[in-house]
Amino acid sequence: MYPDRRWHPKMRPYIFTERNGIHIIDLQQTIAALDEVHERVRDVASEGGTVLFVGTKKQAQENLANEAMRCGMPYVNQRWLGGTLTNWRTIRQRIDYLINLEMRKERGEFDLLPKKEALTLERELAKLNRRLGGIKDMRDLPDMLFIVDTRREAIAVKEANILGIPIAAMVDTNCDPDPIDYVIPANDDAIRAIKLIASKIADAVLEGKQLWEAALVEEEMEEMERVEELIPVDTTQRVFEPDEEVYRPVEREALLLAEEEREG
Repeated sequence: MYPDRRWHPKMRPYIFTERNGIHIIDLQQTIAALDEVHERVRDVASEGGTVLFVGTKKQAQENLANEAMRCGMPYVNQRWLGGTLTNWRTIRQRIDYLINLEMRKERGEFDLLPKKEALTLERELAKLNRRLGGIKDMRDLPDMLFIVDTRREAIAVKEANILGIPIAAMVDTNCDPDPIDYVIPANDDAIRAIKLIASKIADAVLEGKQLWEAALVEEEMEEMERVEELIPVDTTQRVFEPDEEVYRPVEREALLLAEEEREG
């Protein structure tokens, strides 16, 4: 919600009213949009996809990171590095370097270095973790972005548009909704709104992951059944029930012989 002079004309359809020079967003549209985004995010996660959470403004940093970690998705809550998407190969190399530094530290290699060199590496490691720690486990480009404040994250929006990666975002009245695939009209300065919407996105991811895991289990069971059908049966180990039509005459004959022996 912003004063009249700062609002974007294309956000007019999402505005409920104007009060004291402030535009008020239509919450019914927010709810409807959030329901649609929930379904889309769940679909992405149900196919094993990745949703990248992006929000670097102070109001969003903590809640966004917490919700992303809760649902096991990557996030960027510090400065967006230009090329994070469009130059992913280079970014991935920096992530690999970060992981290598962490492994060296865990092995105690830093303790064997001169203090000055060890301190330099410690600082570099901390810096890399601040910038790349949230996407450290992201092995490839994401399948979708969830963004808080598209105006602030304009570079992320542009990169996703270039690569055709769909975007779901909290879009305030001062933002252009056109580059966004799934607009959630909302006050992107309100901590409570950010926390609520980010938590709903995380819930959708978790629902989708459950569907994905269930599908994997079902697929494994079907594969086991197919394998069992292909395995030949070893008939030498089978135990056959006696055939009644064959067994009964033999049994009668044995009884007759036993009676003859007793009489003899």
